[in-house]
Amino acid sequence: MASPNTVIAQDLPDRDTAPKSTGDSRRWWALGIIALAQLMVVLDASIITIALPYAQVDLDISDANRQWALTAYTLLFGGLLLLGGRMADYLGRRRMFLIGLAGFAASSAMAGFAWDQMSFFGGRALQGVFAAMLAPAALSLITVTFTEHRERARAFAVYAAVSGGGAAIGLIAGGALTEYMSWRWTLLVNTPIAIIAAIGGLWLVIKDRPAKRTGGYDIPGAVTVTLGLIAIVYAFTKAAESGWGAPSTILLFVAGAALLAAFVAIEMRTTHPLLPLRIPGELNRGGAYLVAFIIPTAMFAMFLFLSYYFQNTLGETPLRAGILFLPFPIALIISAASASSLLPRFGPRPLMIAGTVSGVLGYLYLAQLDSDSTWLAHVLPSELLIALGMGLVFVSMQAVALHRIDEKDSGVASALVNTAQQVGGSVGVALLSTIVAQVFSNSSGSAMTAGADGNPVPADPAAFMAASIHSYDVAFYWGAGFMALALAVTVFMIRMNRHALGDETQNAVPVAA
Repeated sequence: MASPNTVIAQDLPDRDTAPKSTGDSRRWWALGIIALAQLMVVLDASIITIALPYAQVDLDISDANRQWALTAYTLLFGGLLLLGGRMADYLGRRRMFLIGLAGFAASSAMAGFAWDQMSFFGGRALQGVFAAMLAPAALSLITVTFTEHRERARAFAVYAAVSGGGAAIGLIAGGALTEYMSWRWTLLVNTPIAIIAAIGGLWLVIKDRPAKRTGGYDIPGAVTVTLGLIAIVYAFTKAAESGWGAPSTILLFVAGAALLAAFVAIEMRTTHPLLPLRIPGELNRGGAYLVAFIIPTAMFAMFLFLSYYFQNTLGETPLRAGILFLPFPIALIISAASASSLLPRFGPRPLMIAGTVSGVLGYLYLAQLDSDSTWLAHVLPSELLIALGMGLVFVSMQAVALHRIDEKDSGVASALVNTAQQVGGSVGVALLSTIVAQVFSNSSGSAMTAGADGNPVPADPAAFMAASIHSYDVAFYWGAGFMALALAVTVFMIRMNRHALGDETQNAVPVAA
C-alpha cells in the first residue's frame, strides 16, 4: 500500500490528451493496465518468500544473508522512489511507466537466471531500481486521470486492493510456481507480465504532458535520502548479527539519522526540491504518510513469519502454504470495494479508525498461536480481521495522502506514499526478524544440541516447535502495537471530513488515461 491531483485553469492539458468525457471507458481499461503493473511490483516483494528456502539451498546463501533476497529489492525501491516520482513529473508519467516496465522485465530475468548469491541479490536490487521508476508513475497516472471524487474512490479501491492484496497473492503464486516448476519462475514470470502491461500501456495510457522544469533534479537531496534510508534499514539488519549496542549498529543509526536530517535541510533551502516539504507538512497528509509507513511494518513481517509457520511448523508444501493465505487478498478486495462506497459518505477518518482497530484485534488474536492451534480456528479469523482493516485503511489513507496535490507534484507525492510503504516494510522485516531471532535464541537453549557436522539441531522437537511459535507470537504482538500506533496517528492527525474530498474537483479538468 491516494487521492486527488487536479489540473487547475492555469495548467490545462493539451486538447489532444484530454478525454472527450469523464465517462470515457478507455480510462477504466487504462486503470486495468496500471493495476497489473502495480500488482507485479507489489507481488515481487513477497513472491520470493515461499521460494526462498529453495533458492537458498540452490545458490548456497547463508542464513545471515537470506533476508537480502527481500531487503535488496524493498530497500532500493523505497530509497529511490522520490527520485523516480520527480522524474515522472519532469519526463512524463507514461514514459517512466514504460521505462520502468522494460527495466523490471530485464532485471527479473537476471535474478531468475542467477548463478550465485551475488547475481541473485544484484538482480533483486535492479528490480527495486526500476520499480522505483514504475510505481510512482503508475499511481500519479491514476491521480491525474480520475478527478471526480466518487470515480477516484473506486479507482483507488482497485489500487489499494492490488497494493494490499498483492503481497498475499505473491505468496500463493510463489507457492504454486515453486512446487510445480522452480523457484526461478517466481522471478521469470515478471517478464511476460511486463510485456503485456507495456503493450497495453502503449495503446491505452495516453501520453501526458510533463511539468515544466526550470531547475535540476536535486541530486544532493536524492543522494542523502537514499543513503540515509539504506543506513537506517541496514542498521536494523546489523543489529541481528552484532547486537543493538554494537558500535557498528550505533554508527549506522547515527549516520542514517544525520543523512535524513541533511536531506530535510537541503529541501528547505533548494530552489527545486526533490520533495517540497509542503507536501508532507500539511497535518492530514503528514498523518496519512505516517500511517502508510506504520501499516506495512507489521504486514510484511506477518507474511514472512506465517510463511515459515506454515512450512516449518505445520509442514505444509509451498503451494498449500500459499493457499492458506488466500482468504487475506479476498477479504482485502471486499473491504477495499466497500471503502470506495463508504469514503464519499463518511470521509476517511472513521474508516481509518475502524480499520486500525480491526487490525489490532487481528494481530492480538494471531499472537495466541501455540502448538495446539489450527489454521481454521486461529489463523483464518486473524487473517480476515487484519485484511478487512487493511482495505479500509489503504483506500482512505491514499485519498488523504494525495488530497489537493498540484498536478505538477503528483509524481513525487505519489512516490512518497510508496516510499513510506516500502521503507516501512523493510524496517518491519529487519526489526522483527532481529527480535524473532533473539527471542528464539533465548527460549530454545535446551531444545538444541550439536549435530554431527557441528551445527545446532533440535534435541527436543516439541520444545523446539514451542520456541519457534513463541518467537512468532512476539512478532505478532509487535504487529498489534504498530497497528495501535497507526490508530493513535489517525485519531490525532486525520481531521479531513467527507466534504473536503469533493471540494477539490469543482474547478478541475480531467486528464487523459
